[in-house]
This record gives sequence, C-alpha cells and structure tokens, in this order.
Amino acid sequence: MIQIIRERATAEQIREMLQVLQTYIKLAIDVRRKVIAGGGEMHADCEAVLLEDGSQQTDVWGADWNPDNGTIRFESLINIRPRHGNRTMNIEDAALRRTVEQIVRERVKNDGV
Repeated sequence: MIQIIRERATAEQIREMLQVLQTYIKLAIDVRRKVIAGGGEMHADCEAVLLEDGSQQTDVWGADWNPDNGTIRFESLINIRPRHGNRTMNIEDAALRRTVEQIVRERVKNDGV
C-alpha cells in the first residue's frame, strides 16, 4: 500500500508500506516539498502518486529504505535522467544524495518498528 508521508511516518504506515516487499520499502522522494511516497512494487508507482499529489518530476528521486538496519540505497530506474546530469540508476550527485537521505531519515526513521 502506497503511503504519502508528509511528517514522521507512524509505525502503522511503515507496516503498511512493508506489505508489498516485506523486507524493504521502495520510495519516491520529492526533494523540494520534502514529501515521500512509499510502499509500491516499483519506484515509478510511488513517483506517480507524488505527481498526482502536485510534485514536479524533476524534484522526485527514487531510493530504497530497509527499516531493519536503517540503510538507504539510492538506486532506481526513475533516477536515470541524462538531461539532468544523472546517467545511471544511482543518484550521482553527492549533495542530492545527502538531501534524499536527510528527508528519508526525518520521515521514516526506524524507531523499533
């Protein structure tokens, strides 16, 4: 179940997002609005929810979050954007990775879920 997270996610929201993949959550992060959509089977599913919610595609990046160990992976097909200087599935810009990581940690920090 895809959740839009505007504040800190509740334990129930995290459990619902985990229903699809069980061990980790695919996320789309709007770095301008600091909003996350998570819980889809694909990053593109989460991205679509954010776009419907008013996000601009240039602001949305994909990542995975593992609540068991708190790790974040910055790899997603939606990150391939040669026009914006990102030619691979990984977020290549270090400052953008830090921004994505900060938003993810603020919104879905592991609090013993």
